[in-house]
Amino acid sequence: MIDHKDIVISGGGIAGLVAAVAFGDAGFDVLCVDPTVPITNRDMVGADLRTTAYLQPGQAFLQAIGVWPLIEDRSAPLQVMRIVDAVGPDLVTKDFDAADISDAPFGWNVGNWDMREGLLSQITALPNVDFKPGLSTTATSTRSTEARVTLSNGRVISCKLLIAADGRDSAIRKAAGIIAKRSDFGQLALSFAVTHAMTHDDISTEVHKSGGPFTLVPLPDFEGKPSSAVVWMDMAIAIRAMQALPNDAFDVEITARSAGVLGPLTLITARTAWPIISQLASSFYSERMAFIAEAAHVVPPIGAQGLNLSLGDIEVLLELAKATPKSLGDVTMLKKYHQARRPVAQSRVIGVGALNRASRADGALASQARALGLDAIHRIAPLRHALMHLGLGTR
Repeated sequence: MIDHKDIVISGGGIAGLVAAVAFGDAGFDVLCVDPTVPITNRDMVGADLRTTAYLQPGQAFLQAIGVWPLIEDRSAPLQVMRIVDAVGPDLVTKDFDAADISDAPFGWNVGNWDMREGLLSQITALPNVDFKPGLSTTATSTRSTEARVTLSNGRVISCKLLIAADGRDSAIRKAAGIIAKRSDFGQLALSFAVTHAMTHDDISTEVHKSGGPFTLVPLPDFEGKPSSAVVWMDMAIAIRAMQALPNDAFDVEITARSAGVLGPLTLITARTAWPIISQLASSFYSERMAFIAEAAHVVPPIGAQGLNLSLGDIEVLLELAKATPKSLGDVTMLKKYHQARRPVAQSRVIGVGALNRASRADGALASQARALGLDAIHRIAPLRHALMHLGLGTR
């Protein structure tokens, strides 16, 4: 027996769950599957300890599909982006204030565990969305009129559109014969949360020394103390050494690496690490399939580009589906999606990759070049404003 849905989404990470809510809210009949059960408590084993800064366009999209009100009180605004050069004997600080270009903050930082909880709550309220954790996609076949998806429980689903949100190693993309070009930077990103002595004042601080940036991103207070999420990018051997340290020694190391900008740091979560790569799929679609999020593109965690880029994928795909619902998943719709999103993703992959290479470069010349470039960007107002808009995705 074959069941029928408008849309099947393979992958129940944040992007997959956002897609399920977005298409469900628009009235489509949606099934979303994922082999794992989402963890919504950061203290549980296996929790995703990363946070995401939802920039203005992404936050507006989450507001439009009813998710933002569910997690707003667990977010922290990002009013200022502060870059600190800690290579020399004196700290050199440059601030980029959202007030220069907008009445709103650059974005709002939310723990991935909290966002998952909000998304699952919204899915429960949508009768036309069926989320099945513990199930995976084991086979797919397509024709011009439909895709058929075989699940790990043997169930076969027919749908008009299969959305692959199954990550950077997407089995669906590979099965469709779509190649992805990957660059490995030899780095790891270590993610954790801390409390600190000084308030963050809604300032996201990126500290540069060597190996990659050390970024403190505001979170709501934790047990009455100021708190931030940290993403520490460095060469893999250095990050593995930090992972092996006991908590007390780790606190000493992260306080030193932060250049003390928020005072002593105290670890309050486990530490998780993942490899830093750039990746871009050659096509964002195949017959009756759309590739979104990391199935389509991966960028290093700099400037909050990754998941915000994924939200843009979902928003464009949704707009196309709502414009011509009878053509859902046909080749014309999917070509338009590819033409709208791949150039944007390509520019982000190239741009963020270049920023990462520049930020990790060692030596006096590299440090001086970074300082001169940062000073020019900060000093020349039209250039500063243009780059701030570009980072937000508002131009």
